[in-house]
Amino acid sequence: MFLRGKRKLKVDLGELEREGESLSSFLRSKLKADLTLRGNKIFVDSDFSSSKELKRLVNKFVYHRNLNHTYWVALEGNVVKLHKFNRSEKKGKEKKGDIPSTIKHGW
Repeated sequence: MFLRGKRKLKVDLGELEREGESLSSFLRSKLKADLTLRGNKIFVDSDFSSSKELKRLVNKFVYHRNLNHTYWVALEGNVVKLHKFNRSEKKGKEKKGDIPSTIKHGW
């Protein structure tokens, strides 16, 4: 019988460090695994979960916290990373003036 050690999976929170405690408690309740929170990284010691399962749960957390408009979840190797969308700043609409319609209506 082969004995295998626990897998070390990692979640990189990126700029979402303030949600680290909430995410770690959410993952702890779903995975029933040992978790360690260090800075903006969460380390998961698990026998049964895979990195794809971890990505699915992190994505579920982001969706339920309504953060999916600002953050997206990616799987890079065995690391689940949270990325922030790069949005260009909205510029004020420049009005060039209203041009009257030249279409003649026949009714």
